[in-house]
Formats: sequence, structure tokens, C-alpha cells
Amino acid sequence: MMKKATRQTGFTLIELLIAVAIVAILAAVALPSYKSYLARGKITDAISNLADYRIKMEQYFQDNRNYGTPSTSCPVSVIATQNFTFACDVGAATPSTSYTATAASIAGTIGAAAGDHTYKINELNNKSTSKFRGTSVTKNCWLIKGSEC
Repeated sequence: MMKKATRQTGFTLIELLIAVAIVAILAAVALPSYKSYLARGKITDAISNLADYRIKMEQYFQDNRNYGTPSTSCPVSVIATQNFTFACDVGAATPSTSYTATAASIAGTIGAAAGDHTYKINELNNKSTSKFRGTSVTKNCWLIKGSEC
């Protein structure tokens, strides 16, 4: 009686190396996109809090007919979040009819690739970005993803 020749099954070393190389290439492409996605998610923290802050300042103005004591910080406080600190300055005129609220990212919270971010809003609902991904910019909008509004 003759034994049938058995053929071994499995992957060769070359096939495994090719599969690992393909996975590495896909990961190298996907990882920066994922980090950018996470950073954009954290930026909405600043934008939503600044928009909410503007509403609170307008409510204060309706009650008091001013935005607070001139040349001081705003009367409505904003609590810092995990990713951003907030500040507000009242204009110098008496009675105060202007303010500028600022959201600045806390160092290292948005990611090394994203860098620092600084967003502003004022009583006229003018939005601006003065720092985006660690680079100083002058944009009359809140940058989130690219360099254009």
C-alpha cells in the first residue's frame, strides 16, 4: 500500500512579510488622519463654550446695559475645560459696550501635531483665530480643519 503524498498548507514567509508591510502602510496613512480627527473634536470644546459665553454676555448686557466695569475682566465667568482656558476683557469705554472673549488651548492637550490654538469672539459676534496648530494666523473665522474659512 502506497502512502499518498501530503501537501503542507500554510503561508510562506514572503506572504507573511507582504501582509505585514501592507498593514504597516495602511497604519502609517491612517494614524495622522486619526490624530487630526481627535484634535478637531477637542477644538469644538472651545467653539461651543465661546458661543455659549457670548449668549451669557448678551443676557448680562440686557440686564445691566453694559458688559461690566471698563478695562477689567468680564462679569460672567467661564470655567476652564480639559483642553482650553477662557479669558474675557471688557472695553475701555464707560459704560462698557464691548468685550473680547478668548479661548486658548492648554499646552499638550490637543496633541503635538495640532499645536496651540487661540480663538476669539466679541460683542458683535465677530469670530477670529489668532493661532492655529501652533502658527500665528489672522483669520476672521474659527479655523477647525484647514487654513481657510
